[in-house]
This record gives sequence, structure tokens and C-alpha cells, in this order.
Amino acid sequence: MKKIFHIILVSLAALSCTMQQEYDIVIVGGSASGTAAAIEASRTGGGALNILLVEETPLLGGMLTAAGVSATDGCHNLCGGIWKEFRDSLVCEYGSLQALHTGWVSNTLFEPSVGNRIFQNMIQKSPGVDYLPNTEANNFKKTPNGWILQLSNGRKVNTKILVDATELGDVAAEAGVEYEVSEVPQDLTYVVTLKDYGKPSLIAKPNNYDRENYIACCRSEICPDAETSWSKEYMMQYGALPRGKYMINWPLHGNDYYVDLIGMNREQRDSAIVIAKNYALGFIYFLQSELGFENLGISDDYPSSDGLPLIPYYREARHIKGLVRLEIEDIQRPYENEARPLYKTAIAVGDYPVDQHHKAYKGPVTLPDLSCYPVPAYGIPLGVLVPEGIENMLVAEKSISVSNIVSGSTRLQPVVLQLGQAAGALAALSVMNNIRPAEVSVRAVQEVLLNHGAYLLPTTDVAPSHPHFAAIQRVLASGEMRYEGKTEGWSNSAFFYPDAPYNENNFEEMPQNLTRAQAAEWIDTHIDSFHKYDIDLNGNKK
Repeated sequence: MKKIFHIILVSLAALSCTMQQEYDIVIVGGSASGTAAAIEASRTGGGALNILLVEETPLLGGMLTAAGVSATDGCHNLCGGIWKEFRDSLVCEYGSLQALHTGWVSNTLFEPSVGNRIFQNMIQKSPGVDYLPNTEANNFKKTPNGWILQLSNGRKVNTKILVDATELGDVAAEAGVEYEVSEVPQDLTYVVTLKDYGKPSLIAKPNNYDRENYIACCRSEICPDAETSWSKEYMMQYGALPRGKYMINWPLHGNDYYVDLIGMNREQRDSAIVIAKNYALGFIYFLQSELGFENLGISDDYPSSDGLPLIPYYREARHIKGLVRLEIEDIQRPYENEARPLYKTAIAVGDYPVDQHHKAYKGPVTLPDLSCYPVPAYGIPLGVLVPEGIENMLVAEKSISVSNIVSGSTRLQPVVLQLGQAAGALAALSVMNNIRPAEVSVRAVQEVLLNHGAYLLPTTDVAPSHPHFAAIQRVLASGEMRYEGKTEGWSNSAFFYPDAPYNENNFEEMPQNLTRAQAAEWIDTHIDSFHKYDIDLNGNKK
């Protein structure tokens, strides 16, 4: 009898692995954008949608956690939506906003393990989300009503909407989405998190260690003529984290490493990553043995055998061909292209300059200096998330439809959190209305995001806590008023309130000579042109 019962159990287990499970939305990649997409899809659907989030590692948050880049770039003064929720959780963890400003590279620094814990808690509180860590997804096949895919646990899954939130856009590529890649992708970095143990915590000398790779990383007694005047102490404060830890993500003769992984298969990538990891360990050995930081050892933030992050920090990915492509001109001069007013379709904001890392590249191609290419704060259009020619699929993270230059700004952590939130809202509305993502009302997506405290367009002087925030965002997206962008180095901005009274408007009934504050109050109580008509993905009236 026991033998028969055992056979039945084995048979049921085998059957469960071959059954196809049905989901409304499947998100592949527990990256920053993938995590945000799952959270927002749950909220937009009121917890009634079946959502699957698949992640290859045991961590959520992608470059913020699994890659160890636990210092956010940009959007410090444009903090809304899930990005704000995440930062507010960090404030609760560490005590204050100022407590997050431990290093000079960012206003917001934290321990990767803390970031993962916050994202895990947010996913656990998202009804309808099934989360599968340590799981791969592949064999993506288009069906008349969506997609079918294979999981590494043996299950097959059907879904209405598929979201690629991987670091390099691998799902989109396998699914047949057209894309382009840069001739010379940006350097990646194998980040290392160090911890002050108060006693020597030296690592072994890595294979093929060459001190010449790192000797010019800072001005020191062993390299007095380095290209930078920064001291070794100042260099280490770059990524100083709370609780005596340090993010080692140093671009000047540090652990930036050039390798083009995008076109490689899994085995080739794994081999290349081992070399990049060894190069980073060489920098750590140099810091300990030559610069005197012997008490800084590898931290315990990651569930890995060597204590290192689980993935590299990828700055460059595929760029899909989307229904809309964002160009640098759209960022710098958003109001000049009247035939294509993409700002009207905005669903996220950025304010970081174009920052591309190419110092580790030694090839023959001459590259422009794009280390701090100036841009004002800007909005990102909805259409960059939607692939051309492939239905019922969305792409988030770094593989959205942008030019290579633009990707140097849109790749950053607060931006991809917003992109993921927008992708989650779009996916949920698509399922709820039983229409393709490209057919979903732009205004409906924007309204969901506004209801959840997110920015559509940049207003550095009008935060989500402002009583007229939503009204101002709507009127800017309607085109009835305009923001004024400013380029200010590493922290760019855009303003709703000018100094002079506001006279130029298209509202037939609005009194003249109002200040922007008075105009915003009038808009909020008298008119909402945002809902007068819907627009297509290019910003034109439908």
C-alpha cells in the first residue's frame, strides 16, 4: 500500500511539472524595474490579477542590490511613486534622509542587503504576485492570446502579457524583438562591498594580478602624478555606506572593465564575468596591500560563496525598436517638435546628465566624451516601453527604445524604478480592458501613475506633496502650460513657477495676469484639459 501511495505522489508531482499555469502578467527579471512592475501591476489591478515575477538570483532589486550599486544616481529632487516609497523605507531604516548621505557620489546610499529586504517586503505585500527566486525563464513562444514560456523548475506558463525586465534585454531578443546595440558598449563594473572589520581582513592575491592596472586610481605616495588630485581617503569616501561599509565602484583605474557581453551565450558570459570579477578583486588587493586599507574586508551582504555581488553592474544593454524612440533632441528641446510632442505622453522623469563609461575600453574606435553631457530634467514617453511588431509584450529596465546617448541617462536606478512602475500600470490596464498594450489609453496610464504619487513630467519645484501636484502634472502633459528646464551639472532641474506673471495660456476662461501658483489653483478648480481628449503614443490627438 505504501508503495502504491508513493507511486501516486510521484505521478502527481510529475504531472504538476508538465501542467501549464495561467497568468495575466509574467515579468522576467527581478531587477529594479521588474520589482516595481510587479508591485504596480498588483495595485492597478486591485490585487485581482495573477502576476508572476521570475528572478534568476535570490535577491530583488537588480543593480541596486544584486549588483551592489547601492548608491542612487539622480532624481533626488524628483522623488515620487515607488522610487519615493523605496527611499522612505531607507529613511525608516537609517533614521533620516541625511543618514543616507554617507558618501559623496550620491545623496542616497545604503547596504545592498537592506535594499533587498525592502523590496522583498514590498513584493510580499502585493496581492496576486507569485515570486519565484532562483528561477530562469526561456523558450518564449507567441500564442494568439499572449505567450507561453518554460521555467527552469520544469513548469510551462501561459501569460497574456510578457514583460522583459532583464538587465540586458535577453527576453526581448529571444522573443524576436528588433533591437540595436552600441558599437562599443559601456564598461561594466564588478562592484565589491567592503566592511570595516577593525582588524586585517586581507584577501589572497588574485590570479594575473598587475598593480599597474590600479596604481593611478588616486593621488598617493606611490603615484604622486596621478591624473586626479583626489587622495586615497577621498576616493574611499566616494561610496561610503552606512554602518562602516564601502561600495567599491571606482571608474578611474579601478574596477570598471570593458567586455561586450550582449551577444555572448551563457557559457561565454560566465567566463567573461569570472575575468571581470578577478579584475575587481585585483583592485581590492591593491587597496589593502598597497594603499593601507587592510581592515576593509569583503562584506557579508550577498548570499554568494565568495561574498561578492551576484551579477555585474551592466551600464549598457540592447535598445529595442519601440513604437516610440527617445532621442537626445526630445530631452534637450521637448517643445520644438510640434508634429511629435512626446512630452504629452510622459510616464517617468530623469534629471541626470548623460554619463557613459568608456575609460576601460582600449579598442580602435574613437569615442566622444560623454561623461557629463548636459541635459535638463526631462520626461520619458510611454511608447519607449512597447516593442514594434511584437504584441502583448513590454520592455523595461535599460533596454527601452532610446538612442545610445539617451541611454547614458535613462539607465540610472530611480529612472528604471519609474519605468517599471509605468510598465506595471500599462500591463495591468491592458489585461483589465482586454486590449493590446499599444491600444491602452495614454491618459489612463498617466492617471494611474498620478493617483500613486508618480511624476509624469519634471517639476523640481512642485513635489507630489503639493496640493496641486496632480493638476499641474495634468496641465503640463496636456500642453496647455510648459515647464522650464535647466542644466545644472550633475543635478539638473525643471520648474513650473517662473518669476513673471503667467500670461500665455490657451484657456479661454482663465483670467489674465495670474502667477503660476494662482493659475494652478484655477486649473484645479475650473478645468481639466487633460481629459478633454486622448492622444496616441506620439502625443497627437486621437
